[in-house]
Amino acid sequence: MEPKEIAELIKDRYPTEVKDIREFRNQVSVIVSKGRIKEMMKYLHDTPELYFDLLTDLCGVDYFGKKEPRFEVVYHLYSIKHRHMVRIRTEVPENDCAIESVVDIWAGANWHERECYDMFGVTFKGHPDLRRILMPEDWEGHPLRKDFPLKSDLGEGEWSTYKEVIKIAEKNKQYEVR
Repeated sequence: MEPKEIAELIKDRYPTEVKDIREFRNQVSVIVSKGRIKEMMKYLHDTPELYFDLLTDLCGVDYFGKKEPRFEVVYHLYSIKHRHMVRIRTEVPENDCAIESVVDIWAGANWHERECYDMFGVTFKGHPDLRRILMPEDWEGHPLRKDFPLKSDLGEGEWSTYKEVIKIAEKNKQYEVR
């Protein structure tokens, strides 16, 4: 099935939830509201003619200063059986930066959702173990947000573990092969 056909099936099933369908270079994105995202994903997974059994990727996007809602969560789905794919984009406003987890539909979503939470601050309701995955637990903020500071102003209060890594790297330069 072609991506455009899949998008039309989704729109027929969820007419009030589908905000837009966009096509660029033969890739289709279905932009949906987040209210019934879990129900929609279950439909895409369980419907035999669609059978999206693989969540290839889940990521966040920050449109800070460009559009509202500020964030999107993007799902890339693939059907191994039918060899078709679709991209689902759902808007997540900054003042309600939470969306339902899809871990119980695709177990592989676990780490993807944790990364999106860690990097963008999007909370996944119902996630079995939502905690940081890339940054240390004591890290403040979400590094892939467009308003995250590029340089710290903490001076001596800078993250001490980072300073230790820099010292070790400098010490180990003596072992570099030239």
